[in-house]
Amino acid sequence: MSARTDTEAAQVQAASGVTIEGLRKKLEEQLDATYVEIEDMSGGCGQMFQAIIVSPQFAKKTTLARHRLVNGILKEEIAAIHAWTPKCHTPEEWEKKKPQA
Repeated sequence: MSARTDTEAAQVQAASGVTIEGLRKKLEEQLDATYVEIEDMSGGCGQMFQAIIVSPQFAKKTTLARHRLVNGILKEEIAAIHAWTPKCHTPEEWEKKKPQA
């Protein structure tokens, strides 16, 4: 489903109930995430999200295990949207990768 206007985008997002704030809060609480950045890639309709998630719980986990952990936490939200792309890092990995200001 693609939205053609800002009004349609708002209606689609309201129908799914998925918001950047809701995703961020859940990840911060359940993963003890130290950094969460979520971007709506769908032009505002809340159907495609990309995220950077930094959590100590990712330590000693493969990329697949990290994604499974995140996807398990956001199971209901992921079912309501079109696309979800997480990038999961430990705090140590993020220190090396984060953009330099």
